[in-house]
Amino acid sequence: MQQTIQTATLAKATDRKPASIRTAVWRNGHFCGIKPFKLPNGRLLWPADAVARLTAGEVA
Repeated sequence: MQQTIQTATLAKATDRKPASIRTAVWRNGHFCGIKPFKLPNGRLLWPADAVARLTAGEVA
């Protein structure tokens, strides 16, 4: 299984609020080009490798 992180962890890594990330997903279907996995309970999980590339500056 692919490693994933929660929205709160992504928010800390990108210096954003979790609500801003969820709003971006609601409006655009992604956050900075990263599409989350949506769980049946509505929570979002993010692919850890894509988040690592984003924080390293590789994803636009």
